[in-house]
Amino acid sequence: MNTRIAGERIPLNTFAIGFGLAGLAETWSVLGADLGWPWLYGQVLWIVAGIAWIWLIVAHTARGLRTDRRLVDQLRHPAQGPIAALVPVTGMLLGADLYDVLPAAGLVLVVLSTIASLVFGGWMIATWFEGRLELAAVHGGYLLPTVAAGLVGADTCMHVGLAAAAWLMLGIGVFFWAVMTTLLVLRLTVSPVLPDPLVPTMMILLAPPVVGGIAWFALAGHEASPVALSIAGLTILTVIMQITLIGRYRRLRFSLGFWSFTFPIAAFGVYTTMWLALLRFPGWQGVATVLAALISLFILAIAVRSLALIPRSRSAAAAEEALNHADDADARGQTRTLQRQE
Repeated sequence: MNTRIAGERIPLNTFAIGFGLAGLAETWSVLGADLGWPWLYGQVLWIVAGIAWIWLIVAHTARGLRTDRRLVDQLRHPAQGPIAALVPVTGMLLGADLYDVLPAAGLVLVVLSTIASLVFGGWMIATWFEGRLELAAVHGGYLLPTVAAGLVGADTCMHVGLAAAAWLMLGIGVFFWAVMTTLLVLRLTVSPVLPDPLVPTMMILLAPPVVGGIAWFALAGHEASPVALSIAGLTILTVIMQITLIGRYRRLRFSLGFWSFTFPIAAFGVYTTMWLALLRFPGWQGVATVLAALISLFILAIAVRSLALIPRSRSAAAAEEALNHADDADARGQTRTLQRQE
């Protein structure tokens, strides 16, 4: 007897919650290591990130078992599909941290997550080659299956002692960084504007240079080399671009899509802290601490607003519906129609 009911799956965008929390945990871990703070400060956040990651996987699985919507259809959705890469990418980050406590378990998690990201990335690219993808469906999440997976994979593989795999992942990340950023910039400049719930994905453009910089430090050494300085220059340009978008971000109404802000901003905190520790000018510790505090307060505010939706089932359902509606509109290239209707 088929007990499944008609209904939507949880939007894949929600996996940005675990990703953002992992980024925040890494910020405090790097800051703690540079300033000599207790290891436990960052570790508490890693535990929270791990719980969120597992909880999201379980929640998505449970909803999937109750609905007649197939997972493969969600993964092939032009707007939602690429965001599924957050599952293995977050697993890489958690595995790298776990490696410091339980090396064998951490190594296994990093290896499995890396393999999963490669398989998913290859499959995702193959689906794009079917000719059904429209430029208007592209958003910042398209950087995740290849660029984020490659650059995060480079850093985490090196952390667990897999140097050859780290360079392999760096090559993937750098190549598709150029390819996908070109595609994304083209989409954002010549196609209709993104619907409001997907506007935060524009912050993901900040992630490649900062994560790429972190990966380069991990692979080539923590020094101000010509390549490291070149990546820093690109980061500065990207930060300026994001600053100019603040006005647009401020006009947005809160949605679960705000979690797309969290990891790029947290990764920026990690990368900036690494540069501050390298430059070591007078007072750099205070600058790093204030930066980490501001990032933490920002992510905490998003977390509090999100948790407020849980007791109110209607609000939570509306939040999910808004993301699904925006994803569908973006996939059809009808964003302007959607905004007029809203």
